[in-house]
Amino acid sequence: MEEKKYLNWYNKVGYGSGDIAGNVVYAFLSSFVMIYLTNTIGLSAGIVGTLIAVSKLFDGFTDIFFGAMIDKTHSRLGKARPWMLYGYIGCAITLAAIFAVPTSWGTTAQYAWFFIAYTLLNGVFYTANNIAYSALTSLVTRNSKERVQMGSCRFIFAFSTSLLIQSVTVGFVAMWGSDAAAWRTVAIIYAAIGLLVNTISVFSVKELSQEEQSSYEKQQEPQEEKYTQRAHRMPHPSAGQPRYGLITAFRLLASNKYYLMICGVYILQQLYGAMINAGIYYMTYVLKNENLYGVFSWAVNIPLIIALVFTPALVGKWKGMYKLNLRGYMIAVVGRALVIVAGYIGSIPLMLAFTAIAALGQGPWQGDMNAVIASCSEYTFLKTGKRVDGTMYSCTSLGVKLGGGLGTALAGWLLEFSGFNGKLAVQPDSCITMLHVMYLWLPFAINVIIMLVLAGMNVEEANERLRAKNSEML
Repeated sequence: MEEKKYLNWYNKVGYGSGDIAGNVVYAFLSSFVMIYLTNTIGLSAGIVGTLIAVSKLFDGFTDIFFGAMIDKTHSRLGKARPWMLYGYIGCAITLAAIFAVPTSWGTTAQYAWFFIAYTLLNGVFYTANNIAYSALTSLVTRNSKERVQMGSCRFIFAFSTSLLIQSVTVGFVAMWGSDAAAWRTVAIIYAAIGLLVNTISVFSVKELSQEEQSSYEKQQEPQEEKYTQRAHRMPHPSAGQPRYGLITAFRLLASNKYYLMICGVYILQQLYGAMINAGIYYMTYVLKNENLYGVFSWAVNIPLIIALVFTPALVGKWKGMYKLNLRGYMIAVVGRALVIVAGYIGSIPLMLAFTAIAALGQGPWQGDMNAVIASCSEYTFLKTGKRVDGTMYSCTSLGVKLGGGLGTALAGWLLEFSGFNGKLAVQPDSCITMLHVMYLWLPFAINVIIMLVLAGMNVEEANERLRAKNSEML
């Protein structure tokens, strides 16, 4: 039987445009915050890295909290959309604040300003917005194909925005004077654009009614639970307010091995991205041309976008996401290995070509990742009868913040350890060696680990086995 369709093309496009807003924050922050703080404000890369790492200790508590709050929310806008809408107001304010460190203040006060603004952005506002945005994949449609299409559409916008931000920001800042005021002006412009697009995205989709969600859940609940409910004439456990708290939600997540795998992959992906974003140092001090950072961003993002366009069709052709994701990352591993070879040869054209091959292999996972998380949520529901969509999507924010934040912190620590000094035009040999490690070797190693994790992430097959088992018990 063909699955019911819930969305029109404009719903999918409108939803996907929300990642323009998300990446106005994330791409700008992850690509440029470190070089802004070290080369413009004059702060220590090592201390900045440490502050980011400390901030992540707070962030770790907020992801599951906001996920659980979304699950418990009942409003006119639904469960997730209010958090997505209002959370971004804080994102816009704190993004501008991070790039507005007062130059007249003392160094200690500058560190404090950055730490407070960075923690509020990542630990509160971005968390609420991003988890809500990701959770909408499960809340606006029950059609698995539409979920894949939403994910592909979302990440097409995400990588297009990253490409644009990484390509134009250096020149944009230069146009405004290349000083601290220029960074502040650019941040305010980006924040305003993000606020507008996020609002449009929120109102482009509508969450399923509580009645429709409950009807679906009754059809899918474990059969042994159905028998118990009929015998005792009890209502479905998902009806009305959830009957579990934050601790129970945490236990449900911890008992789902696929959730833990997805969290791991998401964190590794963000660590990978942080090393690639450190490429601005590699381009500036190794390749001697900071403008190459924008060129390499094209080699990363264009293949990703191409892969995303074809991901829904490939999922259908291969009857699932598992084989596509695993084979894609095999290609990514080979591509990054060849980037290392090209880097030591000193061939920029070959580095660009092999970077593109690696990105092409990473594309399918980016496109169907939200659908995999939805399947992961189904896995918990089929085993326990409890629906934890919002809490399940905490892995997206958790991965972005922990992986991206710790990746940026790691970049700062490695730069400090290598003897980097933002005031020097020519860096010591120890720093140049470290930049090779950060931009060439670490991304390859991370891709290998992701490939090995994906080899065990066949949640679709696990769900089929659970459904078959539950049917036999009827």
